[in-house]
Amino acid sequence: MPASTPPNRPPRERRPQQPERAADDFEPLDQAHRASLAMLETFKRLVAHLDEQGLDVTAEQLAAEVLAFFDGPGRQHHEDEERLVFPELVSLGDAELQAHVRRLRQDHHWIEQDWRELAPHVRAVAAGYNGHELPLLQAALPVFEALLRDHIALEERVAYPAARRVRAAAAARRMTAA
Repeated sequence: MPASTPPNRPPRERRPQQPERAADDFEPLDQAHRASLAMLETFKRLVAHLDEQGLDVTAEQLAAEVLAFFDGPGRQHHEDEERLVFPELVSLGDAELQAHVRRLRQDHHWIEQDWRELAPHVRAVAAGYNGHELPLLQAALPVFEALLRDHIALEERVAYPAARRVRAAAAARRMTAA
C-alpha cells in the first residue's frame, strides 16, 4: 500500500533538483598541462642523455615517450582547446579575452611548427638511428620549452578561469530555469 501524506500535514514543496556533482570538465585539460610539463622534463632528460651517453636503448625509450606524447595527446589537447574553450571565450565579446585567445591560437601554431622541426630528430632516436642533430635539439628545446610553459601559464591564469566562469554562469541559468 503506497504511503500517503497524513491529513494534518501539508504536501512538501517541490525542491529544485540538485545537479549531480559532475567532474570539473577542465580536469582533462589540466591533466594535459601536467603531462606536457612532465614530458618536457623527459625531453630534457633525452637531450642530456644523448649528450652524455649517446644513442642507446635508454635514449630510444625516452625518445619514443616524447614522440608519442607530442604526436598524440599533446596535439589533441590543443585541438580540444580550439574546439571546446576558445570559441566560448571569443563569443563573450571581451576585447582583452579575444586578444588572449588570438595569442593562444598563435602559440598553438608556433608549438606545432617547433615540434615539426624537432620531431624528425626525436623520431630518428626512437628508431635507433643516428639521424639526429644533437646541437639542434640542444638549441631548440629551450625555445620550445619556454613557449610551452608560457602558453600553459596564460591558459591557466586567464583562459581557463574565464571559461570556468562562463560555464558556471550558464549552469546557474539552467538551474534557475528548471
